[in-house]
Amino acid sequence: MRIDILSIFPGMFGGVLSSSMLGRAAEKGLLEFHLHDIRAYSDNKHRNTDDYPFGGGAGMVMMAQPVYSCIEVVDPGHEAYRVTLSPRGEVLTPKRAKELSEMPRLLLLCGHYEGIDERVSYAMDAEISIGDYVLTGGELPAMVLVDCVSRFVPGVLGSEDSAGDESFSDGLLEYPQYTRPASFRGMDVPEVLLNGNHALIARFRRDEALKLTYARRPELIEEIPLDKADKALLESLKNQANQGK
Repeated sequence: MRIDILSIFPGMFGGVLSSSMLGRAAEKGLLEFHLHDIRAYSDNKHRNTDDYPFGGGAGMVMMAQPVYSCIEVVDPGHEAYRVTLSPRGEVLTPKRAKELSEMPRLLLLCGHYEGIDERVSYAMDAEISIGDYVLTGGELPAMVLVDCVSRFVPGVLGSEDSAGDESFSDGLLEYPQYTRPASFRGMDVPEVLLNGNHALIARFRRDEALKLTYARRPELIEEIPLDKADKALLESLKNQANQGK
């Protein structure tokens, strides 16, 4: 998968894209990263990429010209799926990340200042946000999106099951994980995880994921299918909560 990133601060990406999982994936040829400095495409002799907004208001706005010129050089045939990182975009979810991972090529545009000239949106395919908050620019959101999407690219993770076992993959928060030693400072690993009974382990993990989700993100439970055991556990949790009032 090829990922082109357009930014006025491309130097921010070096450490992230060359380290850990992303770095190993790039070395294996599973991911291909290309950074592009939008400033280099500005027609202004000072390489400016921003100007005052029409109609007045605080801050500056990224100009359309440098962005368009950069896109036209990087992706002249519109072969990439083009995404603007923006707080007004659709919120990134595991489902959306998986969809993006199936694209052969992505182009990510990092906004800055008070936003981007609206006319740039005509050249893009989507706007994506990583959450309901505002950052100083789109660089950090782009890093988050790259990391999230890459986990669904075949071969990037050490285990093909890893992406499917984590929080939100099935609509629930992830169950607690343990490793050796089995006993540490008086705290023991649950016995069910040590007995090798995979059916009991699966039920235990499902129950723990439900408990965590019910306690921390109960709204997520409304969106997932529940079996009889799930419903019985949730009813028990609700009764415990009511008794504690």
